Amino acid sequence: MSLTTRKISRREFIEAGLLSAVSLSNLNILKKKKDIIIPPGVKERKVDKWVYSTCGYCSVGCSIMIGLSNGKAIKVKGNESHPTNKGKLCIKGHTEYLLYSTKGRAESPLIKAGGGFRSVSWDESLKIMSDKFKEIIAQYGPNAIAVYSTGQLQNEEFYALGKLVRAGIKTEHYDGNTTLCMSTAVAGYKRSLGEDAPPGCYEDLEEANLIMLIGSNLSEMHPILYDRILDANEKKKISIITVDPRQTPLASMSDLYIGIKPGTDIIFINAMAASLFAQGLVDEERVKSYATGLDELKGSLEKYTPQYVEDKTGISRAKVQEAALLYGKSKSSLILWTMGVNQSALGTKTVNAICNLAILTGNIGKAGAAPFSLTGQCNAMGSRILGSTTAYPGFRKLDNADEIGQIASLWNCPAEGLPRKRTPAKEIFEKIRKKEIKALWIIGTNPMVSFPDTSRTRDALDSLDFLVVQDAYHPTETSVFVDLILPAAMWGEKTGTMINSERRVNIARKALEPPGEAKSDFEIFLKVAEYMGYGELFKGWKSQEDAFEEIRMVTQGRICDLCGMTYERIEKANGIQWPCPSPEHPGTKRLFEDLRFFTSTGKAKLLVGEYAELTEAPNEEFPFILNSGRNQYHWHTGTKTRKIEALNELSPMPYVEMNPADAELYGINNRDWVEVASRRGAIRLRAIIAPEVRRGSLFIPFHYGEATPNFLIPDITDEFSHQPNFKQSAVRIKRIVSGRAKRGSEIQ
Repeated sequence: MSLTTRKISRREFIEAGLLSAVSLSNLNILKKKKDIIIPPGVKERKVDKWVYSTCGYCSVGCSIMIGLSNGKAIKVKGNESHPTNKGKLCIKGHTEYLLYSTKGRAESPLIKAGGGFRSVSWDESLKIMSDKFKEIIAQYGPNAIAVYSTGQLQNEEFYALGKLVRAGIKTEHYDGNTTLCMSTAVAGYKRSLGEDAPPGCYEDLEEANLIMLIGSNLSEMHPILYDRILDANEKKKISIITVDPRQTPLASMSDLYIGIKPGTDIIFINAMAASLFAQGLVDEERVKSYATGLDELKGSLEKYTPQYVEDKTGISRAKVQEAALLYGKSKSSLILWTMGVNQSALGTKTVNAICNLAILTGNIGKAGAAPFSLTGQCNAMGSRILGSTTAYPGFRKLDNADEIGQIASLWNCPAEGLPRKRTPAKEIFEKIRKKEIKALWIIGTNPMVSFPDTSRTRDALDSLDFLVVQDAYHPTETSVFVDLILPAAMWGEKTGTMINSERRVNIARKALEPPGEAKSDFEIFLKVAEYMGYGELFKGWKSQEDAFEEIRMVTQGRICDLCGMTYERIEKANGIQWPCPSPEHPGTKRLFEDLRFFTSTGKAKLLVGEYAELTEAPNEEFPFILNSGRNQYHWHTGTKTRKIEALNELSPMPYVEMNPADAELYGINNRDWVEVASRRGAIRLRAIIAPEVRRGSLFIPFHYGEATPNFLIPDITDEFSHQPNFKQSAVRIKRIVSGRAKRGSEIQ
């Protein structure tokens, strides 16, 4: 029976798409994770050299060996000796080397001219950029310049960029797109534990007796970790609790699935805490020995009566009690969360509530137990430690005079000129719209797809006097607005280090030369510094390894100490987890084993966090709640993965998933064209009937610029982290007779 004549599950749709789009040999990579993909029409050749690298997609940090033949990348394989992925790769990792043959690479600097672009030399492009920046600084001051970066640069590049922006340009208006995915986990860790310090490690997946996932679809976001859980569960029975509005693959095999109403996670987690107290599963005297705030928290939980919780979340008293009992009685309980928690206006409070559970039950600082946030981008942690956006390198606070003095001494620059403030991304774009910021430098990110309320982002880019985009690809949805394109090298075309979710520093070696005149981001930053007159900041640097030597010095004695690491040692050890203070130190698997935390008292903080109603609750006009996220075939805004034919064939176009009962009510069939609209506009895309989606909810992946759900969401942020509320907005859906995917601006 065809896909268009019956309702099918999302799993059936994916499998049918696989069978129709690619050969069965490619399908096998989902079953045999060590297979190697050979592109269509290419004969398999013998590899004459393998190059050690680290995947450039998500933050799992899989080790990849790039296979070369006659100087060209012809295949990849997982590094079997690496503890992270043990030779396995997900479908994106298996196809990553195909990036080198994709079209659309930015190969030379381009300047806007006559309605199009013309190629210019590096000298001309950098002179144009530096002259314009200097002119704006002279007329309006350094805060008229803004820099918006990524989570995909290497540590040495983040460090160089931060030094250039903070000590050279001296602007306060500097942030990264990690604000869109990780800033809530960071803010939550800081409030509960004293610093941005993920306590656990991947070994905890095997050591845990219970794993609870909250807003984390591992099977599609972090497939290698999902695979590790499946393997561990085969060896010993692990209790699994999944809390998610969608019944993800892991939810389907969980001991307990909590199909929660979107946006009510914090109520359920607080209700679990209340149940832990009620069932006598909290050793209050012991908790008080290493945490503050217990009495205040306990008092705040009295309101979480069974009726209140069920009314708000849809979860029964029995399920709350079962979850608390499973979690509290387990010898070691691990909580994993991702964007389902972080991308919410209540995200930081929810992270604090998650940390409360771990602190109350002693599930921190020991094997198999931690509150553990999984990151979206390959080096989001490197940006936080070394990028100088939310803090100066080594977690030195922007408003701490002593710590600013330390960094000024290390950088050999005046402390007085170093900015003491961070401007979050949302505020940067607001200031651009108000004409307070005249020039913007965007590096390795695509805000026209990733930012909320996309029409406002477009207005901001249109209002700039000067826009520079530094990227490996052009055109992108963002780069079409630019005055200047700087072509950047990408994964496998440069050497440097990255840090994954478990604090493991990995190295990615250069395998190939970048195309045309493209340069590594590191080279570009040093060139910009030279042209703008800030070259002294980088005196003596000839390679990224020189920058890493300074990074070792700048983190020495800090929480995130990298002093004991070198490129050679990192590769030989298959990565090392910080802190690693000396060459003899093995690295640190877990933090807080002594139950001493990074707070002024040395104790963790139990924090009260209250629920607030959704800013946009469903109503008669907009009856659905929109949820967004990833699928396994694409990554972020699709700038890279949608260039890879094998992946694009697997998931070629945007779609919206909806529950079968809702589809029947609205007269929508599988693969019908539909329009999804919010108060901000509308997009067109295909409908997929998916029983996994909760009634009253819709799910749209955010990889597709032609129909991004981010166009529909309000520009609302978390009060602590400034992370946008991507997950809950009110929308409506209707069937349309025919159509194609269209941007919201085309069909308003």
